[in-house]
Amino acid sequence: MTADVDPDTGGGFDTPLPCEAYANAPDLRREIRRVHALGAERDGRRAGMDTGPPRVDTVAAERVHLLRRAALMDRMALEAPGSGAVGAARRAAEQLVLYDRRHPELVAGPRRPDSIESGPGRRPYVRQEYAAWTAAGCPGT
Repeated sequence: MTADVDPDTGGGFDTPLPCEAYANAPDLRREIRRVHALGAERDGRRAGMDTGPPRVDTVAAERVHLLRRAALMDRMALEAPGSGAVGAARRAAEQLVLYDRRHPELVAGPRRPDSIESGPGRRPYVRQEYAAWTAAGCPGT
């Protein structure tokens, strides 16, 4: 990595900058509630009665949850870049990368999880995938 490369902000990587990747993202409070609801749904803890059919593609649903959670953590770390927030964003990004390595057919962006030289953070990869996911109309939501 050169001095011009910053895995936390995305500067120097050929991936969307945070302002581009999250341009149409919901506000943080709304996204926190939605990510929490996705996790509860995944774990079978839904509020209220669900009369719809069960999700058929649990692999894709888990990926959407991991992507949205990683993007949320990234956005929170960008707003308040303390060590705890940055560490949480890096861990969430790494979980998405690990999942995408096991399920490469779900990768939406042009670069594979191992192709981005983002150091330990992997946050530029999250931005790439979030931007591609939103450009595709947020499938799986």
